Amino acid sequence: MKKLVVVAAVAGLMGSTAAFADAGMDLAKAKNCLACHAVDKKVVGPAYKEVAAKYKGDKTAEAKLVEKVQKGGSGVWGSMPMPPNPQVSPAEAKTLVAWVLSQK
Repeated sequence: MKKLVVVAAVAGLMGSTAAFADAGMDLAKAKNCLACHAVDKKVVGPAYKEVAAKYKGDKTAEAKLVEKVQKGGSGVWGSMPMPPNPQVSPAEAKTLVAWVLSQK
């Protein structure tokens, strides 16, 4: 998994959006995020494109969402809570959130 995080970071620095998109999707698959989310449609949780639109321009969004990925939360998108994800490291959570927020 560390290799995947490094690939995502390097891709972001190099401006390679295709590599970043692939790394983000691969990490979402590996961490089972897609059991409850999809890029463009609501599953159990909101679509990643909806999340990106909701937090567009919010300078505090990344930190809030990284914490939510790891600790879980409820009330923002309805009554269904998001469970905590202890299998996701802080670095992986940051990579996932950056990828989610890049969705258009």
